[in-house]
Amino acid sequence: MFECTIAGSLPKPFWLSETNKLWPQWKAQGKELDIAKRDATVFWLKAQEDAGIDIVSDGEQSRQHFVHGFLEFVDGIDFEHKVKMGIRNNRYDAMVPKVVAKLRMKGRAHQTEARIARAHTRRKLKFTMPGPMTIIDTIADEFYGDRVKMAMAFADLLNQEARALEADGVDVIQFDEPTFNAFTKEAATWGIDALHRAIDGLKCTTAVHICYGYGIKQNIDWKRTLGNEWRQYEEFFPALAKSRIQQVSLECTHSRVPAQMMGLLKGKDVLVGVIDVASDEVETPEEVAATIGRALEFVPKERLYPCTNCGLAPMDREIALGKLEALGAGTRLARQRYA
Repeated sequence: MFECTIAGSLPKPFWLSETNKLWPQWKAQGKELDIAKRDATVFWLKAQEDAGIDIVSDGEQSRQHFVHGFLEFVDGIDFEHKVKMGIRNNRYDAMVPKVVAKLRMKGRAHQTEARIARAHTRRKLKFTMPGPMTIIDTIADEFYGDRVKMAMAFADLLNQEARALEADGVDVIQFDEPTFNAFTKEAATWGIDALHRAIDGLKCTTAVHICYGYGIKQNIDWKRTLGNEWRQYEEFFPALAKSRIQQVSLECTHSRVPAQMMGLLKGKDVLVGVIDVASDEVETPEEVAATIGRALEFVPKERLYPCTNCGLAPMDREIALGKLEALGAGTRLARQRYA
């Protein structure tokens, strides 16, 4: 009961890249970089196991950014001539690459890190990739001329890689769609259609992660504009409940999301965010267990998976380690309390 997991990303250690950055620069090149990525992946797998995390992740240690780490392996994208573009419904500006030709995979995107992770843990392994809607909100289009058409093209490529990841031994494949909270009407329609295309043919567990963003200033400032209740989930959770996606990961603790939003996901596994990624204060096991208890009012205990609100990538390493330990200890306490 209560298999705990994380949303995906973890901080990169000092020997791999710049620290405390969402988009850090690597500190090595070539073979040395490959070794550093491997060492960082193994370190975080061990840290998750020590903390009692049941479904572990590679921590996205081999990717500079959760979206562009996939895009690097796609032909038809110009990284040399980036343009400034408003993303997340113009929440903030970013320098993004451009789609300039038909999209094709160059080869495998994440084979190396998936196989390293699989070889170094016997626990269930989750692998995360950006969702189609989030990808097209993080790249400029100079070829397709239609957002939905481009999203479906990316969905086909994601599906190609997802099927290969399943063959590599990955147990859970999760697509990250923070843009669902920015484009709620589109999320309920073609956003879910694109996810269905991305999971086509998969036999492993499939998940979608939908949060209010990393704990960076732009996201924190945006949250302050959303009022006393954040009800974005209300607009597309009913459609997700009818979808073929098996798990939904959401933001919960220290947020203004009404807890009853979780009740809209009847029939789904719910990955309940019990760890705040926008605060450096480490939760206590009691606080984690209490959040799980509140979620049980709306989620059956056999479908509740304690999780982090979002990724921990920009966070200080020691704080992230503390939060992992709190997640594991709080989950154990909840098992004792609610079994």
